[in-house]
Amino acid sequence: MAEAADFQGMSPSPARRWLRRTGALLAGAPLLTGLLQLPASPSAQATGQDAVRDASGSGTVAVSVDSLSPSAPSDGDTVTVSGTVTNNGKQTVTDAHVGLRMGSALSTRSAVDAISKRTDYMPGADGSEVGGKYVEKFSKLTPGVAEEFSISVPVDKLDLGDDGVYPLGVSLSGQTSTQQWEQVLGIQRTFLPWQPDEAETRTKTTALWPLISSSHMTAETGSNEQQTPVFADDDLAKEISPGGRLDQLVSLGKDLDVTWVIDPDLLASVDAMADGYRVRGEGDTTTAGTHQAVAKQWLAEVQQAVVDKEIVALPFADPDVASLAHNGTSVTGSLSQLKAATDVAATTVETILHVTPSTDFTWPVNGAVDPGIVKVATSAGADKVIARGDSLEETGDLTYTPSAARPIGGGTTAVVADARMSTAFQGDLTKASTSTLAVQQFLAQSLALDLQTNKQRSIVVAPQRMPTATQAKAMAEALTALQDSTWSESQALTAAAKAKPDPGATTKVPAAYPSSLRKQQLPRSAFGVIANTQDKLDRFQVILTDESRVVTPFGRALNREMSTSWRGRSTEASTFRRGVEAYLDDLAEQVKLIDKSETKLSGRSATIPVTVQNNLVQGVDHLVLRLTSTNPTRLKIDGEDYEEQPITVSGGHSQTVKFTTSANANGRATVIAQLYTEDGQAYGDAVTFDVKVTEITATVMLVIGGGVLLLVLAGFRMYTQRKRAAAREPEEDGPDAEADETADGPVNPEGTMDRLKEESGTRPGAGDPEQPSDPTPDTAAESADPSGTGERVDR
Repeated sequence: MAEAADFQGMSPSPARRWLRRTGALLAGAPLLTGLLQLPASPSAQATGQDAVRDASGSGTVAVSVDSLSPSAPSDGDTVTVSGTVTNNGKQTVTDAHVGLRMGSALSTRSAVDAISKRTDYMPGADGSEVGGKYVEKFSKLTPGVAEEFSISVPVDKLDLGDDGVYPLGVSLSGQTSTQQWEQVLGIQRTFLPWQPDEAETRTKTTALWPLISSSHMTAETGSNEQQTPVFADDDLAKEISPGGRLDQLVSLGKDLDVTWVIDPDLLASVDAMADGYRVRGEGDTTTAGTHQAVAKQWLAEVQQAVVDKEIVALPFADPDVASLAHNGTSVTGSLSQLKAATDVAATTVETILHVTPSTDFTWPVNGAVDPGIVKVATSAGADKVIARGDSLEETGDLTYTPSAARPIGGGTTAVVADARMSTAFQGDLTKASTSTLAVQQFLAQSLALDLQTNKQRSIVVAPQRMPTATQAKAMAEALTALQDSTWSESQALTAAAKAKPDPGATTKVPAAYPSSLRKQQLPRSAFGVIANTQDKLDRFQVILTDESRVVTPFGRALNREMSTSWRGRSTEASTFRRGVEAYLDDLAEQVKLIDKSETKLSGRSATIPVTVQNNLVQGVDHLVLRLTSTNPTRLKIDGEDYEEQPITVSGGHSQTVKFTTSANANGRATVIAQLYTEDGQAYGDAVTFDVKVTEITATVMLVIGGGVLLLVLAGFRMYTQRKRAAAREPEEDGPDAEADETADGPVNPEGTMDRLKEESGTRPGAGDPEQPSDPTPDTAAESADPSGTGERVDR
């Protein structure tokens, strides 16, 4: 409805109206005279129509408008149009010239669309040629040869009337050997916005300037203290190098009054490059990155470019909220990933750019929304959704394009970007001609919008997420002209979101989602892989002494797995996801149990050693090692079916834990060693091994018991013999020994010595002489006399 409306609130000058009507009559007089003089046979008319159709529709001559300056002229300006003409036909074109044709002012935005789609020359509709000296002549155009032209015309010679958008045709006229009369052989149309005086009401225009890239940094980091990051490739260095896409975006955007929309992942990746990085090569090899200086320079330029500018930070890695809404909400934990990406966004931007960004906005792909997308987009805390007019289409009776802000319920505001202006710079703009046409069409749509009504409105321009360098250059050229224009003024995105909504504007979110966009979404299986990787990360991090070395790089890698940049790159996306999960598995497997072979137990009890190995650079704890007997009737662990012991292992070390076992019977018993986290979750692979119990037999026990008994009996016999010998000693000494005790000196105790020698088997004879080494006797010589009265005699 809005696009079908004529301009409102216009007050054309009577003098200008009279001049335009007079000019139209004068221009039509020669044509009328010719028609009256020439025969109007049907065959002649058909021939003439065919000639026009063949000349213009077949593309005999291609006209390219490479530049138009100024883009939006004012009174006193001179318009210069430059470009090339190329003869694409097989015949030489003679008596050719390039001229300018001004059409009538267009009254609607739809009319601008219609003119931009036309390719054939239409007499009358394309206006009359300015002519005179404002042409460039060519004596001939050789087939396949391009010729340059440049025409400069004062604005007052263009016969522009009221304020508005004027079609400007650049045509080449000439003749060929088979059609020897002047005709239009090629034409290129563009637009000339004409608003020389200050507009009564300026449109407030918000232009988003996206600083977004695809994901390049992996989850892998070095083992050093700085954790040197590993990049999947070095493509990001190309983008930020002088002349690269991101370098161009920064250098062009710094002079524009725009709202910067930044993916924090891009800043984090370049910041990581600045501190040193590595690039993955063939297989498992990596090479040192060499663009640290480029990264530092680019970040410095970004910091300068955003000074005093509004910055909107997207959730980290720019997650695909549409894919999440349609395929991820049924997977547990997916919404938590969006919340984590949102929470880290502001901190990342503040740390690197030293500015505080707004995190109240989410930006679905191409601004396409449905109720599910809105619900998911706002689940992480944002209350504003950047939509687009071709998704939230106007269905009411408004005769103009309404302001961007629309309340859509639940405290959420949809900021609806203008579809025509937002998509003006898509496609291949590497040629100067296509870039120039895009700039002029953008300005034409902006002026046509402003002339719809005297009511001031807030309009948002949200271009594609990752414009090429040439697209960015065209955008910058158009925005520069717009910001210098007389009908528009710049406005920040937050201000546009707070603008008073038009009461008649559509606020109903469409139920349907474009099928073309749905085909590009991340599949449900992708969110399943993300959830599985997160579960593994949760189990792994609890055993680490410094979990930040793992949680941070893997957490951000999981955010990257949900990135919008994977659209249209399903194979690369799957490879990235699987790579993150595989690397996490590899790290987790560095903490493991050492395999054991069969163990033999000879006896009723023994200890079984089990070794835990930690090949990580950091220590692990909060682990429990459980040893379980699968046959406790045969083998028990510490008297039970199993035993658990806590595990703490330093980085790069191993720990051996010993378990006490007791055997009840011979044979094999299978034992399982398994690591567990403190909350009872199994960690890593179990190690299973057999324990062969060799019990002591009864015969062996009898032999051992008999030997022990013999030893006891032998010891008892020696003891009794010594006791008897000690008892017989007084009896064998006799009464002489008693009498000798009264003598002056001790006598040799032959009886005692003889007994000792007898026991040792070396008792000497009676006549053996005394040896020098014999001890000095301390008793008298043995006597045969009876013992005295009252003496006890041992028998």
